Amino acid sequence: MALPHTPDSNPIDYIDEEDFIALEIPDEVSGERLDKYLGGALPDYSRNRLKAWVEAGAVTVDGKVTKARYLLRGGESVKVFPQEMPEQYAFAPEDIPLDVIYEDSAIIVINKPAGLVVHPAAGNWTGTLLNGLLHRFPELKNLPRAGIVHRLDKDTSGLMVVARTDTAQTSLVRQLQDRTVGRRYLAWVWGEAPSQGKVLASVGRDQRDRLKMAAGSPQGKPAATLFRRLAKGSYLDSPVALLECRLETGRTHQIRVHLESLGFPLLGDPVYRKRTPGVAKSLPFERQALHAYALSLQHPSTSEWMTWFKLPPEDLMGLLHQVSMGEQDLPKEEALMASIHNDHRD
Repeated sequence: MALPHTPDSNPIDYIDEEDFIALEIPDEVSGERLDKYLGGALPDYSRNRLKAWVEAGAVTVDGKVTKARYLLRGGESVKVFPQEMPEQYAFAPEDIPLDVIYEDSAIIVINKPAGLVVHPAAGNWTGTLLNGLLHRFPELKNLPRAGIVHRLDKDTSGLMVVARTDTAQTSLVRQLQDRTVGRRYLAWVWGEAPSQGKVLASVGRDQRDRLKMAAGSPQGKPAATLFRRLAKGSYLDSPVALLECRLETGRTHQIRVHLESLGFPLLGDPVYRKRTPGVAKSLPFERQALHAYALSLQHPSTSEWMTWFKLPPEDLMGLLHQVSMGEQDLPKEEALMASIHNDHRD
């Protein structure tokens, strides 16, 4: 693989000259951009990949590195030095610590920490949960997405289930489609949240900001979130509440988008939050206060109904000591567990 270099450097110093694709530019393409021409001339490579190679200096025109927008004149000699791309290592095993709270021959239950990306994607081709799973459970290389059947946002902590066999993966996917998998979250939010509620609003890409999702999007998919207030109080004189949320669907950023649409953004959410003067910068952490604390499902092999419970990590537990919850007591673990067991009968 070639070392990185800049457009001002000569790639021949870094790349084996024998490992390249030679192209002679015909006169009739005069005036066409280099990256566009390469996309048509080399259909085996994506245009984004070819553009990245040009910008990395792995494409020369008459022996010189140039820009992707370079306008061809016709008659030039182009050399393309194929480069290994980060996505080629997306499914490479990596020794990443995993908090496995349950495993058997069919399933694995993981307590994902905040900050860990689930799937490799642009900007995170390595260091993901998938890479860690492939290292600890090598057999997962034979399953689509290494057995992963659902996901959590990068900065949401909590429980996830992973399949170890084709049969288990099919069963878990069907349970998710049938909405029989119980997924409960603890969410710390700003505002005077009601004792309970249900949000029915589609979730889709925000038309004004493509990096965000939006509730009520015309192009969105149907989504439903149920919530109940476990406790309420204040933080630096601003009202806050601790909610238990239950998903009936699993859309991207669903809880964050749905609660924000009601005027109850999550504490610490860097994307979906309505500014609270004098408060946002004083939080002891930099992520949305959301934790997937309970998971229940029917075991793919035994058909037994199983439930797992995991307390939030230290950053969120610390909020219980900093947020005044008045005289309301938080529910005991036994009460939460009893409620979770009713998920499949709701």
